[in-house]
Amino acid sequence: MVAPTAVRGIPGLAGLDHVGLTVPDLDAAVAFFVEVIGADFVYAGDAIGGRPEDEAFMAEALDVHPKATCRYSFLRCRNGLNLELFEYAAPDQVRARPRNSDWGGHHIALYVDDIHAAVAHLKAHGVRILGEPMTITTGNSAGASWVYFLAPWGLQMELCSAPRGKAYEADAPVRLWHPKRPAE
Repeated sequence: MVAPTAVRGIPGLAGLDHVGLTVPDLDAAVAFFVEVIGADFVYAGDAIGGRPEDEAFMAEALDVHPKATCRYSFLRCRNGLNLELFEYAAPDQVRARPRNSDWGGHHIALYVDDIHAAVAHLKAHGVRILGEPMTITTGNSAGASWVYFLAPWGLQMELCSAPRGKAYEADAPVRLWHPKRPAE
């Protein structure tokens, strides 16, 4: 008897659907992503938690304090991931944000055609840019430019651009998904 071939990965996986972020002020975060970044507001969900019958759900389904409450909104960011923004209140809430070097550290990268125009736009909106755009000249990422910036509440974000592609693409059997070429 021949053993069945193991299937690699989750059956039916189509790709990433959304990224969920917890923010300190949902209304301000939605305004930032819509007005400054250019995302589209899609909908706001009903508040979750706050009733005794919700406590088991909060702890079991979301792995948060049983008395936590939250409200949320969904946004679409052009030709890429959707964003789900949460505003939580919880008795044991940690309000320190992780740095990239911390476990759980993270950032959101936005692809732009012209990184310098995008930086000028962010600066005009008072957004803190971390350094200047850098262009990678060697290795697999040669041809890419990037710079980090901070959302008003400290979320680490990145602008990236590679209008002529990255060096690895010349002979790669698999290429990274790209918002300019979503079907590839």
